[in-house]
Amino acid sequence: MVVPMHVLLVEPDYYTRYPPVGLLKLATYHKMHGDTVELVKGTNRPIRSPDLIYVTSLFTYAWRPVHESVRFFKATFPSARLILGGIYASLLPKHAKKSGADEVHVGLFKDAEGLRPDYSLVPQWNGSIVFASRGCTHRCPFCAVPRLEGELNSIKYTIRHLIYPTHNRVIVWDNNILAAPSWDQIVKELQDFDLTVDFNQGLDARLVTTTVARQICLLKTDVIRLSYDYEAMTDNVKRTIELLSESGIRRRKVVVYTLFNYTDSPEDFFTRVRNLLRWGVVCYPMRFEPLDSLSKNQYVGPKWTNEMIEMVTDARRVLGTNGAFPPYDGLVKKFERASCFGEAFELRPPQRKKLRTPKSPHFAQELLAVAPCVRNRRGYIP
Repeated sequence: MVVPMHVLLVEPDYYTRYPPVGLLKLATYHKMHGDTVELVKGTNRPIRSPDLIYVTSLFTYAWRPVHESVRFFKATFPSARLILGGIYASLLPKHAKKSGADEVHVGLFKDAEGLRPDYSLVPQWNGSIVFASRGCTHRCPFCAVPRLEGELNSIKYTIRHLIYPTHNRVIVWDNNILAAPSWDQIVKELQDFDLTVDFNQGLDARLVTTTVARQICLLKTDVIRLSYDYEAMTDNVKRTIELLSESGIRRRKVVVYTLFNYTDSPEDFFTRVRNLLRWGVVCYPMRFEPLDSLSKNQYVGPKWTNEMIEMVTDARRVLGTNGAFPPYDGLVKKFERASCFGEAFELRPPQRKKLRTPKSPHFAQELLAVAPCVRNRRGYIP
C-alpha cells in the first residue's frame, strides 16, 4: 500500500509575472496520486512538514534566490527529499548541485507535462498557460530552447482540457506554434473559446502566410509578438507586418522583439529599429544574455561597448514607453534624421529656462532663500 505524501512546492523569491507552471503541473500529478500539496514563495514556512520538496528555478542569473530556498528547506526539513528543477537547473546542473539539493532534475517532468496546472493554488491568477507543442524547428545559438526542449515535439491537436473554467485569457507558450502541424486546429479552438489570446513567445515571421494572418485576426488579442533577431530577417518581418495589417490587425498592436548585443553591430541594430518605426510597429529591444550567465547585464557583445549599451538603456527609459519604442511621430522623425547609431540614440541635454529680469533689488537673496544651491559647470555652489 502506498502511503500518501505531503508535497511542498517552492518558488524562489525572484521576480516573475507568471505563476510557476511546472510546479502547478506537479501539483496536479501528485493530487492524482492521492498526495496533499502546498505552494510557498521564497523561504516562507509551510503549514505542514513535507515528505517531498520541489524547488523550481528561472533564469541562470537568478540563481541566488534558488540556492537560498534550497538551503533553507534542507535545513528546516532534513528528512524530506528535495528535488531542484527548472531552467537554471537544466542549463547549469553542476552549478545547481552546489545548492545542496538531493537531486537536480534536467528537462521536463514528463509524467506531469500533459496535465493542466493546478490553478487553485494561485486563485488570483486569471490566465490559462498552455503548450500545444514543445521545442522548435530552428536551432538559434542564442536561444535556450534547443537545449531545454530540443526539436519540435509533444504536439497536441486539442488544448480544451488545458483551459481553466474561470480564466478569461489563454497564454500560448509554444516556442514556435506555427511550426506545429496542428497550428490551425489550435487557432480554431482558441477562436471558439472567445477568450483573449496571447502568443507569448511570439510568432515566427518566416511562417506567417495570408491564411495564418487571417486566422490570427479572428482571435481576441491585445498584442501580436514577432522577433527581428538579425538583418537577414528584414524581408520576412516586413512582409508579415503587411499581411497582419491587411488582415485588420492594427500595426501598433504588433510588438517586435529586437535582439542586440549579440553578433550584431550597433549600426545593424539602429537599422532594424528604424525599419520597425518606419513600418509603424512597436520595437522592444532585447539585450542578449549568454545562456550560462550567472550575473545579469554583464556581457558585452564583440561589436558593442558598455557606453553603447548604456545609450540604448537610457533611450528606452527616456524616449520609450515601458522599455519599448512605439512609432510616435517624434521618435520616428528622430530616427529618420539620424545617419548613424550615435545620432539616433543620443539624448538631447535639457534646455535651461531663462530667468526673467528680477523686479526686486534683493532678487538674488530671495532666490537663494528658496533654492540654497545653484548649479554651475563644476557642481553645486552654496
